[in-house]
Amino acid sequence: MEEVPFRAEGVGRVIIPHHSHSRSLFMLRVGYIGLGLMGKSIARNILKAGFPVVVHNRSRGAVDELVAEGATAANSPKEVAEQVDVVFTNLPDSPDVEKVALGENGILAGGRAGLIVVDNSTIKPASARLVAEKLKEKGIFSLDAPVSGGDIGAKNGTLTIMVGGDAGALEKVMPVLQAMGKTITHVGDAGAGQVAKAANQIMVAAQMVAMGELLVFSKKAGVDPRKVVDAIKAGAAQCWALDIKPPRLFDGNRNPGFKSYMQLKDMNIVLDTAKEYGVPVTSTEENTKFYQMMIDMGMGELDNSAVVGVIEKLAGIGILD
Repeated sequence: MEEVPFRAEGVGRVIIPHHSHSRSLFMLRVGYIGLGLMGKSIARNILKAGFPVVVHNRSRGAVDELVAEGATAANSPKEVAEQVDVVFTNLPDSPDVEKVALGENGILAGGRAGLIVVDNSTIKPASARLVAEKLKEKGIFSLDAPVSGGDIGAKNGTLTIMVGGDAGALEKVMPVLQAMGKTITHVGDAGAGQVAKAANQIMVAAQMVAMGELLVFSKKAGVDPRKVVDAIKAGAAQCWALDIKPPRLFDGNRNPGFKSYMQLKDMNIVLDTAKEYGVPVTSTEENTKFYQMMIDMGMGELDNSAVVGVIEKLAGIGILD
């Protein structure tokens, strides 16, 4: 079989068969379970790319919305798995993924050998490995494929996707991942994608807290934080947070985005995993405290950049005062 380098931006040397753009692969039947803030947008992009999509969600609103756009509804994860070649999940936490994958009326109950399960959730690496092991017993492949890029990346199909699991299974679902993201990286075996996502969240939290501190620091020191951001964002301080978040914050917009209570959940995954491997993560522990304070202050539904609100309260000044 002739092989050509896969051309998606950021993928590097992932190789796919020359026939990958043929109708047979394009017509993979896809299931998507978990239609939250990001899941609904991802499922919509898969649908727009031409794949038949079967959807399931605990609440019906998002299902009805996507059915109106051409998707098919299913009443359980089992029912989804029975109808498709690939099942995606996007769920809040590790127990949710384990239940949907392995529980009663779950994917395992409806899946057949050769089915590929792709989890876009952010969960513990240990949970990803457990799910992969249990599914493998039935001949079902599992990829942990958490995503980064927030609601904007989900809507625009520009997510960063970090993947753990079987390379052959990844090759088969690559055309679907192309509809979701711009940068797709095979990190390693089962659980490796979740390790990469935990590492991602270490950096995200550090950026968000540091950004909040520098904005409040500038304001309290009598300098316009807008001008400070303009002055530093093209230098050594340049980062995704400074590129994306300040305009929204300066407009008074602290809506998610990525909800802060989910950021806290991810930070606790980092801390648990770091403890499992005996890794010191002192600054991450401090940043996690800021997100816990957000929840304690009733700000858990706000964007993760709204951690600036904790620093504002501690400093006694708002960036828009």
